Amino acid sequence: MQSGPPVYSVSQLTREVRSLLEASFTSIRVEGEISNLAQPASGHKYFTLKDESAQIRCAMFRNRARFARCRLEEGQHIVITTRVSLYETRGDFQCIVQSVEDAGEGQLRLKFEQLKKRLADEGLFDASKKKALPELPSRVGVITSPSGAAVHDIISTFQRRFPAIALLVHPVLVQGENAAASIAEALHTANLRQDCDVLILARGGGSLEDLWPFNEEIVARAIFDSKLPIVSAVGHETDFSIADMVADVRAPTPTASAEMLSPDQQVMANLIATLATRILRSMSRLLESASQRVDFGLRRLQHPKMALRIRKQHTQQLVQRLEQSAYENLSREQAIFQNASQKLAACSPANAVAIAWKTLLTNKDLLNKNITSLMRDKRMTLEKNAQTLHVLSPLATLARGYATLHNPQNNKPITSIHKTSPGERIT
Repeated sequence: MQSGPPVYSVSQLTREVRSLLEASFTSIRVEGEISNLAQPASGHKYFTLKDESAQIRCAMFRNRARFARCRLEEGQHIVITTRVSLYETRGDFQCIVQSVEDAGEGQLRLKFEQLKKRLADEGLFDASKKKALPELPSRVGVITSPSGAAVHDIISTFQRRFPAIALLVHPVLVQGENAAASIAEALHTANLRQDCDVLILARGGGSLEDLWPFNEEIVARAIFDSKLPIVSAVGHETDFSIADMVADVRAPTPTASAEMLSPDQQVMANLIATLATRILRSMSRLLESASQRVDFGLRRLQHPKMALRIRKQHTQQLVQRLEQSAYENLSREQAIFQNASQKLAACSPANAVAIAWKTLLTNKDLLNKNITSLMRDKRMTLEKNAQTLHVLSPLATLARGYATLHNPQNNKPITSIHKTSPGERIT
């Protein structure tokens, strides 16, 4: 069994080296000079980045290359943002480029970030200070180069979408040392003249250095001080400038800025046609309603004699109703009077006395009858009790005669036949 360091296959070694490189250098910036530049039809870009003592292979794939800020050229000095990897098939150490910029852009980008922070601190980017765009401007001012592609794109878009909007081009320099002052002066002039409803500040795409006039402080403050709303359309969709941030609205392209401010004439025509149809329908309904009201009014118009006849009939009906009502009220009052009279008669003292006298006589007869009956009953009871008393009276006994019996042997009285027997001697 062998001892010592492990044995790697070539594939294992290149795989582990690649993993170590990619984990250690995920995103770094490298500066150097381009050589051996290759740009195949696939859209990928391959080149060597070198300095005076070393070089490294670089690959920039199509999805990143199409967003490059500058055009790559042989011998160009650039700064790349990259991750480090290893091409295992050949064992080549290489950089996978994510973005690239001209080496001179480094200082410009630092200056850009410093100005951006200072202006943001001053409130030049605040959304609360943005002005609203007009819904349908009558005239649009365009501040751009008179010979660039941007002005042609804007003019053609307005002519295609809504040619009724007038355009006023303010020609300016859009590149070079005097471009910023030229742009600021055009903004001040447009605000002094006040002959436009809104302004478009436009320029085609380019590198950071090409677009730098739109990152100058003088331009930013001129945009901020403008009384007219401004649409910034500088560069391509991926380009952002200080002017974009200060402007009231940012458009990704000059064409997009024209589309923002110009309604589609076909859409407007359809809307107008729809509104016209709605107006016609509303007018038709109003006319129909008015016609119906006129017809109804004509039907209600009558000759004076007819009106008098109708009034007379109505008056007669009212008289009949009044008489009927008076008769009904009189009958109702008479019924109420009769009812009250009957109630009063029922409550009269004479009636009460008569009823009470009648009741008294009836009670007198009943009392006499009851007294007679009671005396008879009492007499019969008395006679009966007298007879009973007579029977029980000693005098009756004496009148009938009596005897007392004794037993001669013990001289005790005999009170019952059971206390003697036949043949026994008694006294």
